[in-house]
Amino acid sequence: MRNPGGGKVVAAIDQGTTSTRCILFDRDGHRRGMSQMEHRQIMPKPGWVEHDAVEIWRNTRRVIADVMAEEEWSTADVAALGITNQRETTIVWDRATGEPVHNAIVWQDTRTDGICKKLRDDVGEDRVRRITGLPVSTYFSGPKISWILDNVEGARDRAERGELIFGTVDTWLTWNLTRRHGKALHVTDVTNASRTLLMNLETLEWDPALCEAMGIPMSMLPAIVSSSQYLGVVRWQGPLHNVAIGGILGDQQAATFGQACLEPGEAKNTYGTGNFLLLNTGTVAQRSDHGLITTVAYRIGEDLPVYALEGSIAVTGSLIQWLRDNLGLIPDAPSVEKLAKSVDDNGGCYIVPAFSGLLAPHWRPDARGVIVGLTRYINKGHIARAALEATAFQTREVVEAMNKDSGVSLTTLRVDGGMVANDLLMQFQSDILGVPVTRPVITETTALGAAYAAGLTVGFWESTDEIRAMWREDVTFTPDMDADRRDDLFANWGKAVTRTLDWVDD
Repeated sequence: MRNPGGGKVVAAIDQGTTSTRCILFDRDGHRRGMSQMEHRQIMPKPGWVEHDAVEIWRNTRRVIADVMAEEEWSTADVAALGITNQRETTIVWDRATGEPVHNAIVWQDTRTDGICKKLRDDVGEDRVRRITGLPVSTYFSGPKISWILDNVEGARDRAERGELIFGTVDTWLTWNLTRRHGKALHVTDVTNASRTLLMNLETLEWDPALCEAMGIPMSMLPAIVSSSQYLGVVRWQGPLHNVAIGGILGDQQAATFGQACLEPGEAKNTYGTGNFLLLNTGTVAQRSDHGLITTVAYRIGEDLPVYALEGSIAVTGSLIQWLRDNLGLIPDAPSVEKLAKSVDDNGGCYIVPAFSGLLAPHWRPDARGVIVGLTRYINKGHIARAALEATAFQTREVVEAMNKDSGVSLTTLRVDGGMVANDLLMQFQSDILGVPVTRPVITETTALGAAYAAGLTVGFWESTDEIRAMWREDVTFTPDMDADRRDDLFANWGKAVTRTLDWVDD
């Protein structure tokens, strides 16, 4: 479907771990409107994290209506809609009624550790990684589906009768946006499918053996589509009615696309609820020997898929939220920079935020968070600084793993996400890596990537060359730390990480 010249803006739904946004972008990639709403974080037990899928759909409708009303945009003004989403978060719902059978189980949740151990025993870690590019981990969707089927009364029988369907958040939103007269699109794109532990990374199809090993009826699974292709139109009777849905990307892949990391060797790091560093490896699925995962970066239409190596860090921005909400140390997230600047360094204090285990490059679900190096000298400024530095230290761990896997040392890092507005963090990130860190003019690159994918589908943008030309640098932070001090700080961080391990017993 192509309609060059049609519409003034492209809409992007950015459904993240803590909030839902709808952003409008014009042909120059400039933001023309935004609305955002937070949703509840439901934590019924230690290590359990849930969202209300119905609340997310309700908030999605609200932010769409709000941004369209902001400057009285009409449906005719919108050329296409793109969707990007928190990945791995798992929803199972009734095919007929649309009612979820359980809260969404969030990517941070660790309740499926027993299911993962059984999968390692029955199938083998190496075989799963060979098929999917992923380690067996509570992080991914497949074990979460299995948990719901085993623990919600009647769910397994209903699933086997074909009454229940599964989706990550992109699938849930697309299904609701296109639902009408008992019919709806049940799809997911290759980037989200590659995060389930159920998709064969080479064929881009669901793997029957892995579905069987996890006890998941294949009738539950959505059709796998490209990241940028015409999917259908919005049937929901709202402000985007009849607008074409032209793109779906998992949030970190969308940020990679929005940062124009379109050539092998280009990398970006997103600083959000967690941190996610992706390195474009081209049309070859490069395997990791150092704790990274292999994932699909994007696929445009019928082109060959583009792959990436990814380092996933569970807790970065959410650590700052923890300082705000759980400890009351700061009134709002931006205040952490001022508090951290009140001291010259961390005072010997380190925070390792293994709230639900450690992801890349450690993959240790048994780890739990620690604050170490405490003395009477430490004050709240040191705690705030240690919280920010934890993000930079975790990123260095992933960068070192990526350098070993790729055989090429990273020379500059493109960054995006909410935390990159923090200049103190960005300077420390450059210092601890020893390489320049570049922040773009537009930092909402997750939503922008989804907009680009949808806009390419309908001819709003003609090619990826046009997308690359729109990327613009805002500021580059350059290293200003002695190499010995850099290495000493990182060595102490490594000691702190060892204190988190073996905390959770079987």
